Amino acid sequence: MRNTLIVARRELGGYFATPVAVVFIVIFLALQGVLTFNLGNFFDRNQADLAPFFSFIPWVFLLLVPAITMRLWAEERRLGTIELLLTLPITQGQAVLGKFLAAWAFCAIALVLTFPFVITVNYLGNPDNGVIATGYLGSLLVAGSFLAIGSAMSAVTKNQVIAFVLGVAVCFVFAVASYPLVLDFLSRAAPGMAEIVRRLSIAERFSGFTRGVIALRDLIYFASFIGFWLFLNTVIIDHRKAD
Repeated sequence: MRNTLIVARRELGGYFATPVAVVFIVIFLALQGVLTFNLGNFFDRNQADLAPFFSFIPWVFLLLVPAITMRLWAEERRLGTIELLLTLPITQGQAVLGKFLAAWAFCAIALVLTFPFVITVNYLGNPDNGVIATGYLGSLLVAGSFLAIGSAMSAVTKNQVIAFVLGVAVCFVFAVASYPLVLDFLSRAAPGMAEIVRRLSIAERFSGFTRGVIALRDLIYFASFIGFWLFLNTVIIDHRKAD
């Protein structure tokens, strides 16, 4: 675990050593502000909650998280530094987990900086802060899921743009899997698959957290989902490290 934390600290420091951190956080906060207060009709709803804020979170992460992960492994492979990293006294699994934890911590920092939204809704009314807290927990798990996917996609190629496109595409599939249009199509094209696909949907699992419900099955889902993609990330690195 010590080696994993060393990698995580190195990677997290790297974010703030470049303009990447500031640009990501500013864009994230600006998008969430516009979407929540304008498109989400925050004030017109006359309800003291952050439902509009959480309804847009998966879609904002869908676009921004792959922008974080696209460089994780693609840049290492392009510069040839991946060989140096993997010759250090750490396992591939520790390197993958360390990079993931750094990116996840960065997303957590971005979420923490949205605290003015919480202050605003508490100033305007008496919201259920327990529901808001579970919504933030769910948001962090969604970010972790997209990060795990994006990290695996970054390991596939040396090109950051391709890694970004692949990350967005795969995340999009899991984000819309529970939408009626998708489920109706599957019901006609492949009977029996619709329910399976719905259960694999990130949006479906996230919806419980936005209602203030922390279900064990949803926690297991996110843990398994993240674990699977990190394992796949490790396998890809092992097979493509010499490319």
